[in-house]
Amino acid sequence: MDIESFLRARAGVARTSAFRRAGCTRASLDKALAAGRIVRIRRGIYSLPREAGAYGVALDHNALLTCVSAAASYRLWTLHEPGAVHLSPGHKAAPPGTLTHGRCTHPPHPWLPVAGLADVLIHSLRCLPAVESLVMVQCAAQRGDITVEFLRRKLPGNRNARARAVLDCVIPRADSVLEVLANFHFRRAGLHVRRHVELPGVGEVDFLIEDCLVVETDGSSHLEPRQVRKDRKRNNATVIGGRLCLRFGYDDVVNHPERMVADVMAVLELCRRGAFDSR
Repeated sequence: MDIESFLRARAGVARTSAFRRAGCTRASLDKALAAGRIVRIRRGIYSLPREAGAYGVALDHNALLTCVSAAASYRLWTLHEPGAVHLSPGHKAAPPGTLTHGRCTHPPHPWLPVAGLADVLIHSLRCLPAVESLVMVQCAAQRGDITVEFLRRKLPGNRNARARAVLDCVIPRADSVLEVLANFHFRRAGLHVRRHVELPGVGEVDFLIEDCLVVETDGSSHLEPRQVRKDRKRNNATVIGGRLCLRFGYDDVVNHPERMVADVMAVLELCRRGAFDSR
């Protein structure tokens, strides 16, 4: 049995019982440990060197990773790396330097020390800023891993009103994190927004705002030369079709949303004043 491959397939960490079920002997474990190919986090828990990370913290304290610390385990969208490890330790006190969440009420991950997807998302909705929990829920919901209705039923009462408000912002389809965030900020600003609108000669655009302004959100792929040429043609076609177009990148949408919204509002105001009428 290739111990390192076994660990890599399990995010770099596993218990002795998992090795035994896979047919690994105590002698082979001891040999790998002596050679420095694996390390012992504590009795009965082994990891690849420097790869245990948050999983090691969870196993070491007999807890489950949850909230944003569990996002990678479920391949959920996130905006930032967690500054602290988010744990659900049950009745135990949280170890120093971690953030504690309540007990989990749904089945955990089948083999990782990670809370179940439902608990991960519920904890994120109660813990994180709205935009950070929104992208996690959006990712899971549009993949079909969970439904917004299910989460809403799990979040009753006044104390969960903020969490339910985030669920109201989940959209049927989003092609990127940027689209989710831009939609959130535009709607919060009170703008009339239509998504994925098909325009003659242009194709599908990300947003049509107030039926006159096209807004596109550009990820890293839009920096590639071929995509730049394609976007330039689409911009020209948009203007020829009688509409203006603004484009915003990752930094605009994620780090400076207030500036993005202000730019959109400024163009709309100029439109209302007739600044773009032909002379």
